[in-house]
Amino acid sequence: MVLPLEGAALLAAVAAVVIVGISKGGFGGNLGLLGVPLMALVMSPVKAAAIMLPILCFMDLMALRAWWGRWDLLHVRRMLPAAMLGILIGALGFRHFNADHVKLIIGVLAIGFALNHWFKPARHWQRGRPGRVAGMFWGGVTGFTSFVSHSGGPPANIYLLPQGLDKAVFQSTMVLVFIGVNYVKLVPYTLLGQFNTENLWTSLFLLPVAAAGVLLGVWLHRRVPEKLFFQLAYVLLFLTGIKLIRDGAGVLFG
Repeated sequence: MVLPLEGAALLAAVAAVVIVGISKGGFGGNLGLLGVPLMALVMSPVKAAAIMLPILCFMDLMALRAWWGRWDLLHVRRMLPAAMLGILIGALGFRHFNADHVKLIIGVLAIGFALNHWFKPARHWQRGRPGRVAGMFWGGVTGFTSFVSHSGGPPANIYLLPQGLDKAVFQSTMVLVFIGVNYVKLVPYTLLGQFNTENLWTSLFLLPVAAAGVLLGVWLHRRVPEKLFFQLAYVLLFLTGIKLIRDGAGVLFG
């Protein structure tokens, strides 16, 4: 059997899928945006995003089963309709992005979300718990960034984290929001011709890795301090963002 990925591409894809699976399974989806940047180091970011989407949908089903019924529907109702609009905006603008544009966008998102994690600028914008308007705004940003680079977790967290939800309720709410977002994204991704045979075969090949990542995330949810996990992950995210911006800007402006 011929493997769809070999060498550095295989290692990058496995690492990306495991990290995203752990995040989906037990850590609120924050690290979902690591998947495309890591894979984009060894392949086109557009191709990486297409490969990741079926994997994300599979992970969502596993996470939904693990966290069934503990979500807060108030926040889901605030975020999900706006997220659909964000997806639409991303889909309409897709043809205006080439691979280097996408690299720049992903790199800026990666660095921006890492800096937000470290310095929390959103704290200066919020007084008390964010309300309906904030839920709609961050829901829209979640849909757009999720469509462009599967990086909707951090903007969703900017809205959900200050709500003071129980850890399990927070995780379950994130799972329900993103099962809606990711399955809706299948429609524009299909219409835009992203699911060719090679991409789908690669996604299928990585599904066992995805399952292992989600199960590991559920297990780690109750055992590993989140603070240390995110500190290390966001350092990697920041460095990956620098690499992608350098590559994209070098082609566009060099």
